[in-house]
Amino acid sequence: MPTLHTGTEATYLMQIFTAAFLSILFLQSGIDKIVDRRGNFEWLKGHFGKSPLAELVPALLTIITILELAAGALSALGFVLVIFLHDPTIAFCGAVIATVAVLALFFGQRMAKDYAGAAVLVPYFLLTLIAIYLLAQR
Repeated sequence: MPTLHTGTEATYLMQIFTAAFLSILFLQSGIDKIVDRRGNFEWLKGHFGKSPLAELVPALLTIITILELAAGALSALGFVLVIFLHDPTIAFCGAVIATVAVLALFFGQRMAKDYAGAAVLVPYFLLTLIAIYLLAQR
């Protein structure tokens, strides 16, 4: 049985946990945007009502839903592939799309002048950057 306290095995475990975290985070959020699209739309319409993005809310909701579902699905598939094949390639792609999704959310919060909401996204952004780095390791 391999020891799990070597650098290589620690990286492997961190790849698994990072992919799992991103899959849970983004699948839950993306699925919620599908299941409760009307509620999400109404909230976003109010949130962006006085911003330059007000007229783009329907398109932006669709784009962020697609980004979140893609990030979550690739991370979930990548999670399985890291466990069984030790191949982080798909999980890496999920982390890259997750980073784009967080940047899109951050941009929206800043445009809406919701600076506290934007600040909450910083740890997620840092996690996605760490995930990209970890998942680039073989």
